Amino acid sequence: MFGYLAIGTLLYVKQKDILYHPTPNIKTDYKGFTFKDGNDSTYIHVLNEGHKNAILYFGGNAESMAKSSDYIAQQFPEFTCYLMDYRGYGSSTGEPSQEVIYNDALKLYDIVKQKHARISIGGRSLGTSVAAYVAAHREVIKLALITPFDSIVSIAQERYPLYPASLLLKDTYELISYVKDIKAKTFVIMAENDKVVPKEHSLRLIQAFKKEQLVITVIKGRGHVDISDDETYYRIMQDFIGEG
Repeated sequence: MFGYLAIGTLLYVKQKDILYHPTPNIKTDYKGFTFKDGNDSTYIHVLNEGHKNAILYFGGNAESMAKSSDYIAQQFPEFTCYLMDYRGYGSSTGEPSQEVIYNDALKLYDIVKQKHARISIGGRSLGTSVAAYVAAHREVIKLALITPFDSIVSIAQERYPLYPASLLLKDTYELISYVKDIKAKTFVIMAENDKVVPKEHSLRLIQAFKKEQLVITVIKGRGHVDISDDETYYRIMQDFIGEG
């Protein structure tokens, strides 16, 4: 019993360290801007300035937006792209949490909407929940979800079946609960060999969407991390985003 309680306590205390893996501040050649919330600031990387249509991209829990900037800029040259450093990541200050990340994402959308008529959103892994949350609360043309999941609670419960994940977790990222409010055409990209997000969690999310709303692709022979190394990855993203 003592061992059970000790491990449970450790999981509870360390849950942020398990969920979030902040990336370092890396300088790039791209411009950006920050917005403030109290003493904390959130940094936004801006790629390909000056285009009519925009893409917002929200990365995974260990993804560096600075490192992703060059490739995303090259793959979407006709769009102005906005990449958000989560709190505590890159050039942003403070600590990450579901509440502040969601609020920052909505603020970013509202800023971008003043400059662009049409906004598409992409999210990867943890960022799929952020992207879906924004799409459920704002007008979005197209939504791309890369290696998405139903909820962090569901994944945690599978990994730690002896512990009540719904009671222990502070940040639940219940992506599946946002589906009913998402109106955008949605593209789900799964990795065939994904060990981080087992396919049943992506399939549960898929089943919550209306069939006519979804486009689904499985990239063969790739896992959760190396899915973007596949030569078809950005091509199918480009085809989906199109002119919107």
